[in-house]
Amino acid sequence: MIKIGITHGDINGTGYEIILRSFESEEMLSLCTPVIYGSPKAATFHRKAIDNQTNFIVRSNVSEIRDHSVNMVNCFGEDELKIEFGIATEDKDRIAQTSIDSALRDIQQNAVDVLVTAPITFSDGTSQADYIAKKLNTSSTPQTMLIADGLRIASVTENIPLQQVSKTITKELISSKIQMLRTTLQRDFCIGNPRIAIIALNPKEGEGTFAGTEEKEIIFPLVQELFAAGTLCFGPYSAEYIFADHNYEHFDAVLTMYYDQAMVPFKTITHGEGIRYISGLPFVATSPVHDAQYELAGKGIASADSFRNAIYAAIDAFRNRKQYDAIHAHPLQKQFYDKRDDSDKLKLDQVSEEEETEVTMI
Repeated sequence: MIKIGITHGDINGTGYEIILRSFESEEMLSLCTPVIYGSPKAATFHRKAIDNQTNFIVRSNVSEIRDHSVNMVNCFGEDELKIEFGIATEDKDRIAQTSIDSALRDIQQNAVDVLVTAPITFSDGTSQADYIAKKLNTSSTPQTMLIADGLRIASVTENIPLQQVSKTITKELISSKIQMLRTTLQRDFCIGNPRIAIIALNPKEGEGTFAGTEEKEIIFPLVQELFAAGTLCFGPYSAEYIFADHNYEHFDAVLTMYYDQAMVPFKTITHGEGIRYISGLPFVATSPVHDAQYELAGKGIASADSFRNAIYAAIDAFRNRKQYDAIHAHPLQKQFYDKRDDSDKLKLDQVSEEEETEVTMI
């Protein structure tokens, strides 16, 4: 059974509500084993407030978890966590980080398989993806992909001011994001050679022309270069062309240049549903696309659909990645037919022309 490490996010938001609602049906426990990293007292407070009946079993550590039950690893001992629905309290960051840190510790030790995080917006603007990457000390910046009903959107830049975007956009950065997106689609989504649409940075002025120079000097030459090397990337296209006319349906993913270019059309098209998928980590990590939803906290009306879909996506990606890695662990030697003569001989490409060894096909 796949073990899902779950963090509780902002305890003043709807985190516990969407977690508990997701496991109201016992059918979920036939798909995975949930391991919630949080506070039993805080969970009970939320459960009473929204009149939820989901039961959970408190465990002192991950070694005690059991399949077919909602497990909660107590990260706070006997501490009383003050919950103020809909209020960004001073200690919300620390409480959320304790949950994340505990989950990361266990996932690094392979005690849980994937990570699904309930929403929180840290006070300094740091995203959960950036926080996780910093804790793991990863060499590359993770990439957040927005997913819903076949629509997949990632962005070259994310949590930076708009005025810094044009200064940040470089050939090297865009190339690394395209390759990270391509690898994720292949490894975690079973798409053999994904087609990726690249969105222009600047508004389109006319046929093939844009308001700035980045398209002509950076983006278009890079797209040509990568395409020639075998990466199926296309563009740059205007955001209007891709999203307004539903042309994104012809691609496996879309890469935008900055945050609003991705989030605004995504939420418009999907009506706020969908998930965030964090690429570039050594494990699968997902979260709902919405924020902590202060306006809904404690009212019992928050939808768990996005969080539940994040769980489904994590399970699928974990299985896909496991299968992909197994297939590519011992790749077959690359082989080809020599077309210079009429013989039905199989050639091995690592043998020099002088020492060429012929193997007869059976």
